[in-house]
Amino acid sequence: MTQTLARYEQYTTDFHSLDGAGQPSWLREIRAAAWERFLNVGLPTARRGNEPYKYTNVAPIADAELALALNGSGELSADELSGIAPLQDGCPRLVFVDGSYSETLSSLPTLEGVNISTLADTIQSDNGAVAAHLAQYADIEEDGFIALNTAFIRDGAFIEIVADVSVESPLHLVFVSTDGVQTVSHPRILVVAGQGSNATIVESYIGVPGNRCLTNSVAEIVLEDDATLEHYRLLMESEDAFHVGVARVQQSTGSAYNSKVFERQVGLGRFDLYTSLDGENSSCDLKGLYFTSGRQHMDNYININHEEPYATSRLYYKGILDGRSRAVFGGTVYVQPGAIKTDSHQEDKNLVLSPNAEVDSKPSLFIYADDVKCGHGATAGNIDLDTVFYMRSRGIDLETASRLLIYGFASEIIDTVEDDFLRDYLERLFLDSLPSYKFEF
Repeated sequence: MTQTLARYEQYTTDFHSLDGAGQPSWLREIRAAAWERFLNVGLPTARRGNEPYKYTNVAPIADAELALALNGSGELSADELSGIAPLQDGCPRLVFVDGSYSETLSSLPTLEGVNISTLADTIQSDNGAVAAHLAQYADIEEDGFIALNTAFIRDGAFIEIVADVSVESPLHLVFVSTDGVQTVSHPRILVVAGQGSNATIVESYIGVPGNRCLTNSVAEIVLEDDATLEHYRLLMESEDAFHVGVARVQQSTGSAYNSKVFERQVGLGRFDLYTSLDGENSSCDLKGLYFTSGRQHMDNYININHEEPYATSRLYYKGILDGRSRAVFGGTVYVQPGAIKTDSHQEDKNLVLSPNAEVDSKPSLFIYADDVKCGHGATAGNIDLDTVFYMRSRGIDLETASRLLIYGFASEIIDTVEDDFLRDYLERLFLDSLPSYKFEF
């Protein structure tokens, strides 16, 4: 305990400085329990007996002295934001800058059947959905980052969609880190999709170049019976930044959760997604595309839990690695006793452009039920000679052929984006990021 307190002295100071006035007693109790848990476990830096972080060393985060970011919301103009974030005119958006809500940068048109607001305002209004769901799915017992985020709950995004409502416009949540140095923010998101509802949410993390900070985010998503949610997550922070993201999804009967993750920029990043198919005929389709370069490190830890029969899951991630970067993929599917007729497949493919880049891929299946259809696979390598020769034989120079092949590898995920504006934005983002590279054999 003494060592933990000494190592996290700045967190301790910031926690005790937070004013809990105005927060209900149930939330203060949740925060206190989470802080006590964090003091007991700290951040997951142990190298032995720490399987979820086997290939990712978070000691640089634990060793950094990071102060709570509180007053960054005045450091960004609307023009600057539109230049770094994929903002669609007319779409509702909540913007947080350095952890603080920015009313001037946000846009909240009235949408029938949709409640999109800050978590702080929703707590003040005594909304029953917050008390029923907040901190119920992201368990503080499983991870020090979750415990730390929960201890610092003070604001964030809340989205509630009324039963049988279909939302045409994407709902955009934007979290921006500016040029603050050695700061930490703890974004919190709660989404409750009512029975039979249908919506699209875009969750973006943006960083200013050179910003050395930690974003420690937690999202809890609840899908009631027959609800459908299209969820996009974009990671585009500074090359010097740390980012740890956690998402916990709870699915009821007949619900459909479709996740698409795009990770382009971060120094040390990790995304931990766990979805529980806790109802018959529920489904999830989880896709991701990550591109690492330089000395970047990106870890995707994706887990699917089949609790009930007749559920379907698909997990498909692709990575492009260059420079001396490293990527980690851990995908696990659990089929619990009684979850018959489960249909699940997971796959991770990696295109390694540099001999100094490295990828660790570990797909896993744990099956405790009969009469299921499950499979998994993982590949890593470069483009084969015959493919390059075919392109060259059509009169395409080597560099252009190489660039087209790399983009073709990425476009399989990008092309699944249903929103035209977002798909065009991602095409430009990844196309501009592709290196000047020539496949040589």
